[in-house]
Amino acid sequence: MAVATATREELVRRLDPIVERHRGKKGITIPLLSDVQKVFGYLPEDAVEYVGKALDIPAAELFGVATFYAMFRLEPQGKYVVRLCRGTACHVQGSGRIGEQLQRALEIQEGGTTADGMFTLQYVACLGCCSLAPVMMVGEEVHGRLTPEKAVEVLEGYRARRVEP
Repeated sequence: MAVATATREELVRRLDPIVERHRGKKGITIPLLSDVQKVFGYLPEDAVEYVGKALDIPAAELFGVATFYAMFRLEPQGKYVVRLCRGTACHVQGSGRIGEQLQRALEIQEGGTTADGMFTLQYVACLGCCSLAPVMMVGEEVHGRLTPEKAVEVLEGYRARRVEP
């Protein structure tokens, strides 16, 4: 459910259990934000403001924590998060060219999400799969020994198996 289309009642229904779970406790900021992100997949502004007001925590404080830690997202991500390794082994084997090709094919920049909401492209320091260099992960699946063309084919495979809601 997109938060922008959520009614006030729906927002309250989804967030009140989180608020009650954290009410009266200390050191709740990270677990609170984590719980909100589990519900929506990211931290929608109106959801953060709601839980902040309900728990008497300034929204600015919550957003400060959310923007400090990389685990929190303020924008929705695609159905599939594509993590392209930029570690030394992958870099030497051409991950830069793969990234350029993926950006062209997906029509997004690093960190962006495709218009259809299918893919979010992220560059990461190392995936720990150096023997498969160059490598990318799509969700939790590892794809290695890539070329720019093969990387695009992998994503086309994910797009082809898309199941409409």
